[in-house]
Amino acid sequence: MKKFIFLLLAFLAFANVNSQILDPAKWTTKIEKKSDNTYILVFDAVIEKDWHLYSQFTPDGGPLALEVVFKNQKGNFTLNGKAKESKTRTAYNDIFEVNETFFEKKAQIRQEITITNPAISKVEVELNYQVCKEVCINVEKKITFSIPAFKTLSTAPVVKVETETAIAEVEGKTDTTKVDALVPTLGVSQGLVTADDKEVAVEASTEGSQRGLWSIFFIAFLSGFAALLTPCVFPMIPMTVSFFTKQSKNKAKGIRNAFIYGISIIVIYVMLGFIVTWVFGAGALNALSTNVWFNIIFFILLVVFAASFLGAFEIMLPNSWANKVDNQADKGGIIGILFMALALAIVSFSCTGPIVGTLLVEAASKGGIAPVIGMLGFSLALALPFMLFAMFPGWLHSLPRSGGWLNTVKVVLGFLELALAFKFLSNADLVLQLHLLEREVFLAIWIAIFGTLALYLFGKITLPHDSPMSHISVGRLMMGLLVLTFTIYLIPGLWGAPLKIISAFPPPMEYSESPYGVGGSRGNTVAAVLPDGAKSGPHGIVVFDDYEKGLAYAKTVNKPIMLDFTGHACVNCRKMENNVWSEANILPILNNEVVLISLYVDDKRELPKSEQFVSKITGSEIETVGDKWTEFMISKYKTNTQPLYVITDLEGNNLNETKPTISYVGVQEYESWLKEGVSKFKK
Repeated sequence: MKKFIFLLLAFLAFANVNSQILDPAKWTTKIEKKSDNTYILVFDAVIEKDWHLYSQFTPDGGPLALEVVFKNQKGNFTLNGKAKESKTRTAYNDIFEVNETFFEKKAQIRQEITITNPAISKVEVELNYQVCKEVCINVEKKITFSIPAFKTLSTAPVVKVETETAIAEVEGKTDTTKVDALVPTLGVSQGLVTADDKEVAVEASTEGSQRGLWSIFFIAFLSGFAALLTPCVFPMIPMTVSFFTKQSKNKAKGIRNAFIYGISIIVIYVMLGFIVTWVFGAGALNALSTNVWFNIIFFILLVVFAASFLGAFEIMLPNSWANKVDNQADKGGIIGILFMALALAIVSFSCTGPIVGTLLVEAASKGGIAPVIGMLGFSLALALPFMLFAMFPGWLHSLPRSGGWLNTVKVVLGFLELALAFKFLSNADLVLQLHLLEREVFLAIWIAIFGTLALYLFGKITLPHDSPMSHISVGRLMMGLLVLTFTIYLIPGLWGAPLKIISAFPPPMEYSESPYGVGGSRGNTVAAVLPDGAKSGPHGIVVFDDYEKGLAYAKTVNKPIMLDFTGHACVNCRKMENNVWSEANILPILNNEVVLISLYVDDKRELPKSEQFVSKITGSEIETVGDKWTEFMISKYKTNTQPLYVITDLEGNNLNETKPTISYVGVQEYESWLKEGVSKFKK
């Protein structure tokens, strides 16, 4: 019974959201005088409960960042730096794979300006931003600040407060994007939003963030074990353990010293994580890592690390550092043990440095305390063997002897670093939309890297630090076969295979030289010649992005129209396309029985001047293609949330009676809704 009531309340809440135009951020403004010609423009927002407004520093590839546009700046005033923000929150979004930065409850933006034209009487500002809860709203709000005449100003700073109703001109136009998947980043729990048999629970942001931190910890832990198996670290295990067991007066003291040694290793690396987070700041670290130029720098850095592991050169810290630390270690006691751990970190840097650097780069992409968690996982794996072998010295006899296999481990890590480097280069290419590293090119590079690694493991290629060998071990053969299998697995990706095992690494399937893979062999291909105004959409569906052209084609083929109100930054739109449209019982209907028209409400292309107008409903200026489709949706369907799906006849009449429109739902409900609309058209 409780579950039924909860579902009913969630459904009513969801229905209420979809039946009104939302504007959850209320703005007030004021001007603070700093000097005779310098002012600070202050924007204050009160944000409704559970809604979040995205910062101007939220990274590319996720929700839309706040943009402050000064319309009459030229020749009138200059901006003194970038607009400053009040306190924000950062949380990881596993759909967009970025850390989003947003305001909760309230926001303040402060922009300092210097007046260069004494005759100016007003400053015209346009705020473009996105607020999210169960839906995301893209808002364009126009604000006019009145600048007092210079002669009336006193020499003391004066604060003039203007509420939103007192500003000469404040206009807002909104459109929304239905994105339940964004809610995990918002830090609040939401109810169930589907009427399907499946219950789609919306989780809190802390859970999504914790999953990201656990994955960083696990990867770092495995990386620590990999570092153990390098020539710089592995031989140190028996030497260090023997030192503690032989130099100590009794076994208990030896175990205690080894334990302190392990804890010291953890402290040193965790401190490194803290320093990285403190120097850059949790939010700034993420903003840097998702920036185009920093992705390129990370790419170059990982290529350098890879070259070092492959034997091109050694990355080493100055020998003087090691000598000074070693002298301190001779003093004994807890301080001496701490310096012994520091000596290990310095001496082994040529092997561990590239791994630590890669981990910090990867952790930076998660933001927050991820660098600290990464160093904790890495150092724990590095320290555990020293502690365990000191407690159980007999285990030392089971360790394999040092030899050429240690360099093999180092080389394998070099190949892995090289492959990972191209992920960062791909990020930069995706943001800039240069199409230089499209999916086929990315996969071809990975095939070459892992194919070469397979040849190396089979002994067909040798590198500078490899020892001569007459045969390869069984373990190396098995590893070579595993890498060769993975290489062969990658090859069908050139022809459009989804490669779900590595789906997070290469560019999306749509970001390719051919939407159907090399040779045009991807499933669900469309006709070679698309109708006028159409393009290939998700899963090869023929889709129009212009209503008039789609309507004309629908009349030609005598099929009903399915309107898809969507957005480029709409998470749930992508989830519907990937998880619902791809189903075997849905895709044939979209391919063969309806004409799909996708209207992007965040399309920023400017309309011709002759087509621009002022909305009679909202009073906003309709200036872009996205504004046009938002106006169409609001005027026709009385809502501004996406995804929104409507099936109409050729005169624009709704065909579904029970639910004229539908949004983010499960496969069964979507299928029933589709079939109802199509069957009504055929009658």
